[in-house]
Amino acid sequence: MENIRNFCIIAHIDHGKSTLADRLLEYTNTISKREMQAQVLDDMDLEKERGITIKSHAIQMDYVKDGKKYIFNLIDTPGHVDFSYEVSRSIAACEGALLIVDAAQGIQAQTISNLYLALENDLEIIPILNKIDLPSAEPEIVKDQIVDLLGCKREDIMSASGKTGMGVHEILSAIVDRIPAPKGDPKAPLQALIFDSVYNSFRGIIAYFKIVNGTLRKGERVKFMNTGAEYNADEIGVLKLKQEPKTQVSTGDVGYIISGIKDAREVKVGDTITTTINPSETGIQGFEDVKPMVFAGIYPVDTEDFEELRYSMEKLQLNDASLTWEPESSAALGFGFRCGFLGMLHMEIIQERLEREFNMTVITTVPNVSYFAFTSKGEKITVNNPSDLPDPSKLDRVEEPYIKAQVITKAEFVGSIMGLCITKRGIIVNQNYLTTDRVELIFEMPLGEIVFDFYDRLKTISKGYASFDYSPLDYRASDLVKMDILLNAEPVDALSSLIHRDNAYDFGKKMCEKLKELIPRQQFEIPIQAAIGAKIIARETIKAMRKDVTAKCYGGDISRKRKLLEKQKEGKKRMRSVGNVEIPQSAFMAVLKLND
Repeated sequence: MENIRNFCIIAHIDHGKSTLADRLLEYTNTISKREMQAQVLDDMDLEKERGITIKSHAIQMDYVKDGKKYIFNLIDTPGHVDFSYEVSRSIAACEGALLIVDAAQGIQAQTISNLYLALENDLEIIPILNKIDLPSAEPEIVKDQIVDLLGCKREDIMSASGKTGMGVHEILSAIVDRIPAPKGDPKAPLQALIFDSVYNSFRGIIAYFKIVNGTLRKGERVKFMNTGAEYNADEIGVLKLKQEPKTQVSTGDVGYIISGIKDAREVKVGDTITTTINPSETGIQGFEDVKPMVFAGIYPVDTEDFEELRYSMEKLQLNDASLTWEPESSAALGFGFRCGFLGMLHMEIIQERLEREFNMTVITTVPNVSYFAFTSKGEKITVNNPSDLPDPSKLDRVEEPYIKAQVITKAEFVGSIMGLCITKRGIIVNQNYLTTDRVELIFEMPLGEIVFDFYDRLKTISKGYASFDYSPLDYRASDLVKMDILLNAEPVDALSSLIHRDNAYDFGKKMCEKLKELIPRQQFEIPIQAAIGAKIIARETIKAMRKDVTAKCYGGDISRKRKLLEKQKEGKKRMRSVGNVEIPQSAFMAVLKLND
């Protein structure tokens, strides 16, 4: 056990985590030169295309120092805030973390959030200054920032370059010296923490775990403590570049188990595996439930694909434990699912993964949050979808969820961030300076205002330098109204939204203008209206495409032309009465980009 080191790599997005992980794998000869490629741990096409890490990836390396052989278990984690749940799970399986800071960009928001996650779990932190070879690098300034943040000595900070491989041998040596070996008792009853799971269509569900106490042998009967389900450990092993089967894995090891589980609900991330012969009394604590920030409906384009979509969602949830969903139905779109996401990027990635990995073409509705509606009789109704809102004549009040938002930013952006929070109906509660240049702002604001474009706008005005975190507070009564969008006098329930009365007129007008751009012209005129109840508050009209029926009439009497035009007009009238409008997917997502 004293020769095992479990560590993860944490950093802000695009500070060079995956590149440095590539060098570590190369220098420990885990990967041959032939297998080497950029971002070797990012195995999803999406990750390679976008240059971002979406999933945490665990891999085992062998390293020899002073004639002693060490086993390193490395977990490469995502840097984007939408995937911070992946990071929190990886941290739970480690004793140390490499904190990577870009020498050109300095400490950024997510660096701090991830660092706090690591410190809460008492991880040993090794600060590394990456991209030291860049011409724009400012190593001395950034070292000062790291010392301020961590309170470490300047000589503890390591310099490296993931691109050229400079400083990588020193990092490997420091991992041995500075990160503690896992603690635990190999003779105690088995306790293994599941920190991830994947689905394999041939072998069922594969769970990744870290053994905290005890030993797991191949063929043993195991029990998942959370669900109470029992299985045989058909295959166990460690995670090299490919899975490597073993006959037993012991305390401190990170490995995988295949036990023929077919049902996605049987494996929960954060669950504890124990043996049935000598079971552990308690499970391992330390995983909090995920908090979805954004809710949206996902519907199959073809209603017959509903069951297939359910199956795809179950498989996807295994791979991404932060996705939550439940069935719902809509008049315009049929049966689908109400899904909870961690943010807008997360929602986009899930939609793209459904299309790529499961060949499901889906329609995503306008994102929103849950409300409580109280009727005049005193009933309390949970409103997850604007169409669930009771009739205004029976409605007493609507309460919306408020959150406590914490924004950490550079001092120069305080004014513009306050402006943004106030336009989003935020109330400033506190402001304190963490250092001379870094400010923490605490707001109370409605969760519904964050859903649309708050996060993107916060990143834009702070040049990517603001970190945002929130915790739920309570529900408060607000003057909310349901705004419907009517197309050709028909309400489209997937475009309805609950919105504060003061913002409704402005929002309705922008929405109509945006839809006018996005909906293709038809042979007949289409009115687009925004309405609160029976009152129309905004209107735009998509003009009809007009075929030139008089083109074949050259010369002759005007009455011939008029006759053709009248005939066309009659046809158009009939068309309008039965005309259906096809709405493109971009129109459902238009709301998110109203301020662009």
